[in-house]
Amino acid sequence: MRFTSLRLRLVLVFGLVALTAAVTASGIAYWLNREAVLTRAQDAVLRDFEQEMQNRAGALPSEPTQEELRRAAEQMSNGSQHFSVLLISVAPDGRLVVESSGMLDSFTLEDVPRSLREAVNRKQKLTSANSSPYHLYWQRTVGEDGTPYLVAGARVADGPTGYMLKSLEPEAKDLNSLAWSLGIATALALVGSALLAQAAATTVLRPVHRLGIAARRLGEGKLDTRLQVSGTDELAELSRTFNRTAAALEQRVAEMSARDEASRRFVADMSHELRTPLTAITAVTEVLEEELDAETGGIDPMIEPAVRLVVSETRRLGDLVENLMEVTRFDAGTARLVLDDVDIADQITACVDARAWLDAVELDAERGVTARLDPRRLDVILANLIGNALKHGGSPVRVSVRVEDAPDAPLAPHAPHPPHAAHAPHDAAAEHPERVPDADAAAGADEAAAEAARKVLVIRVRDHGPGIPEEVLPHVFDRFYKASASRPRSEGSGLGLSIALENAHIHGGEISAANSPEGGAVFTLRLPLDASSVTEEAPAEQQAGGRQRQRQRSGR
Repeated sequence: MRFTSLRLRLVLVFGLVALTAAVTASGIAYWLNREAVLTRAQDAVLRDFEQEMQNRAGALPSEPTQEELRRAAEQMSNGSQHFSVLLISVAPDGRLVVESSGMLDSFTLEDVPRSLREAVNRKQKLTSANSSPYHLYWQRTVGEDGTPYLVAGARVADGPTGYMLKSLEPEAKDLNSLAWSLGIATALALVGSALLAQAAATTVLRPVHRLGIAARRLGEGKLDTRLQVSGTDELAELSRTFNRTAAALEQRVAEMSARDEASRRFVADMSHELRTPLTAITAVTEVLEEELDAETGGIDPMIEPAVRLVVSETRRLGDLVENLMEVTRFDAGTARLVLDDVDIADQITACVDARAWLDAVELDAERGVTARLDPRRLDVILANLIGNALKHGGSPVRVSVRVEDAPDAPLAPHAPHPPHAAHAPHDAAAEHPERVPDADAAAGADEAAAEAARKVLVIRVRDHGPGIPEEVLPHVFDRFYKASASRPRSEGSGLGLSIALENAHIHGGEISAANSPEGGAVFTLRLPLDASSVTEEAPAEQQAGGRQRQRQRSGR
């Protein structure tokens, strides 16, 4: 699990803080209690040993017998502390006499550290602050079995030397019990902190989670999304800020939508209103054009340039009105496909021939490549791409047609899917339900449809001009875009490539523009071989939006 969850981070931070605090507190408590327990036990033993050395060992003669030493050692060990005692004296012949209390057979002189023996036998100078030539010394040791011991030694002036061994195992067990208790308390503190962190994270993150859901809904276009606000803390203020922002955004989007709808309605109404006078003007210009072409010279040569200008501008105005009406149909979502089986090579040839471009266009297309598309819209796409190449590029314009494998991702938002069996071509079985079609034939048809869905039609239009400037490439399909601000007026309407792109999108296809490495611009059109699924799966929201715009237009 990656360290990206805020809940996980809160739990870990709470846990680390609680663990650090618990371990620190437990360590301090253990150290203080350990010192207190050991010091209390040690002081009691040393005090008892020192008193016994003064009372018992001090009462012995300067040269005690071995029996006297043994009896004194046993009496010393029978005290309240029950420690083992080792008494050492020097016999008249100079040998050492050693006797123990007998309670701990393993306690010998070798068990006493050398440094402790040297300190015990070291004679101190007598001063006003030091009234005794010998002092009591002690040391903590650990046996081979891990048991802690307290070893102490003292010497009586002109008397025997005594050593004491006291096991600290009871105190060690008490300290172990304390350590276990502190460890359990630390674990419980850690668990409690984790539960507390979980509760705190839930309390903090629940509003954040609701805020995330609301922001996601707002991003999906549901501008009426609001949060329920309760409390006066920072999260409540954040929710209020979100609600105010969402309300302002909804109002702003509503205003922009209203202005956009008004602009589209104005363009549509203006186009419709212009068609009537434009029809009359077109009829007059056709008469004038016939007079210009007449051999009798019916037009005065002085006004002939003006007449030709009127004819060309009237034709340009008619194209602009038609393009504007087409654009409004796309914006209103009312544009629909009328599909038919199209031979691509024949379609391109007809488009070029109708516009007298045969001499300037080279066609690289195999015969027999067919697709189920809208012939009229395909003609509009081809006319705009080839016309744009001839106008802004250089001859010859090369048009190539290929069928390629479809990419994994859809070509456009309305990319085609394999046709459903319910929309298969009409056959005899539809007229005679009692006749069952052959299963192999049906399977073959489905396989062919699936194969067609995995292919796309690719048409590339390349010119031999200077290419498209890099700063212009992102805007070539924008409406009314002019590559040069110094030439705002041109023969075209500035809508041709935009309309071509919309016609490609409605097929479930796409158009891209680039510069060829060999020079010139290349426009690549990708369309599905069968656009039937696009007409069957027209987005419901687009249809609903079109109906809403129609109601708004009729209401006003």
